Amino acid sequence: MIRPKLSLRRPLAILGAALIGLTGVVAVATPASAHHTTITATADCDRLTGERVITWKVENSEANKDATLDKVTANPDTPVTSLVDGVKEAKPLQGLVIDQASSKVAVQRVPGNTTTATLTVHALWIKEGQDTKDATNDGTINLAADKSCAPSPKCVEVDKAEYSHTFDGPKGTATVKLDGDLPLCGEGKQWFTLVSYFAPRPQFATPQYVYGTPDSDWIGGTQTEITLNVEIPDCHTQVDLIWGGKDEVIDELVDGGKRYDNKKLGSPGAPGNRSKGPQGWYNGGNKSCTTPASTFASKCDGSVAVSLSNDGKISKYAVEFEVKAENGFTKKVSVAAGKADSSIVVPAADAGKIEVLVDGKVVENGTYSWQRPEDCPLPAITTKADCENFALTATNPEGGLPVKATFTYDGKTETRTVAAGASETVTFKAGKDKTAIVALPDMDLELEAIYTPEGNCGGGGAGGEEPGLPVTGAAAGGIAAGAIALLIAGAVLFVIARRRRVTFTA
Repeated sequence: MIRPKLSLRRPLAILGAALIGLTGVVAVATPASAHHTTITATADCDRLTGERVITWKVENSEANKDATLDKVTANPDTPVTSLVDGVKEAKPLQGLVIDQASSKVAVQRVPGNTTTATLTVHALWIKEGQDTKDATNDGTINLAADKSCAPSPKCVEVDKAEYSHTFDGPKGTATVKLDGDLPLCGEGKQWFTLVSYFAPRPQFATPQYVYGTPDSDWIGGTQTEITLNVEIPDCHTQVDLIWGGKDEVIDELVDGGKRYDNKKLGSPGAPGNRSKGPQGWYNGGNKSCTTPASTFASKCDGSVAVSLSNDGKISKYAVEFEVKAENGFTKKVSVAAGKADSSIVVPAADAGKIEVLVDGKVVENGTYSWQRPEDCPLPAITTKADCENFALTATNPEGGLPVKATFTYDGKTETRTVAAGASETVTFKAGKDKTAIVALPDMDLELEAIYTPEGNCGGGGAGGEEPGLPVTGAAAGGIAAGAIALLIAGAVLFVIARRRRVTFTA
């Protein structure tokens, strides 16, 4: 019996078909695992642009086949370029050929806030006489762990700028400099001002008044450093280096008024603490911003008139004067700036050494003692003589001081104090001496009177005759008048030369 051929061939055909299919699966599957690209990446930050710069490296897994990058997809979707043959010419990564067992490096720029980037590469491996192989591979880089990339600033905003400064209060100079290498942005400017004041004390005290013209300048654009200078008063002062222009200057610092506070550079708070350096304020000076002065005028009655003035060229404040005298007198008076006061008179009884003080210190030329004015009338000395007596009288004009008079004749001396507007007479018995001396020690004056009695007193008297007969009549009055005339002459001589003894005839 002959069996049909088909009965044998059909199972064999089915088995062969199954083997081809399996081979095809292997052929398709195996290359997929054998041919591939390896993609790795690193990233950096471009501070000029603020972009992330990713460097992708794509390696060919095959040692004997070139890989053609058929398709390249990036996420984020920005260009991925490669340098070709070392020439600095960037070309797209897609379409490039990676030599066998080699790699290509490509660069991609992505926004600075990118957290993840992926590169997907579809590659082809073609070799003559062999089937084409292909594979798609991914590479991913995580950027979330890095800080966001931001461009380096090209300038600094005015409200964020920091400064440094120098300050010399006693000299009235300061400098301010913008810190860092960046200028202020745009048209931004920051003003600073140096100002000096009159001050009542070398420590902080009020009121204070601006002295001269404050110096103000700004930092901005290409101007990154300034120098400020102000004049300093030749007296107590305050100098301040402040944040802001001249519109920030306080013309008068008064009790309970505005203050600069943290506007002074070097302060602990804003804005002054945005500048590093010494404290930008100074209090000092070695003398008062007033020019107190005093003058004195002696009066014939022994009192002293004291005039006080506060009108010097740097007077800015009222002055509290104190006038003190050695014998207990004291009085205080306030004199306003630019004014004078001449109301104080130190009585003769309280005079002695007089001092004018301000703040407990004697003002310049502020010490004085009474001196007899040259135009005060002098005491008058008159005499009356006869054969028995020699009388000397001292008369002190009204409006003057009491005068001490010492009368000396024939070895005897008597002293009298003559009140103003009064007279004192001393009578001596006629003796052998021809002269008597009247001394006025308070005036440094001595007067010499010659005993010349009227008439003939006999042989026993000073005149060569026996005394005892008084001389009267017109002749006596003439002698007295002559004595007064001589006294006046003596007074004139006294003014010219003190301590000279003036002789006149009684």
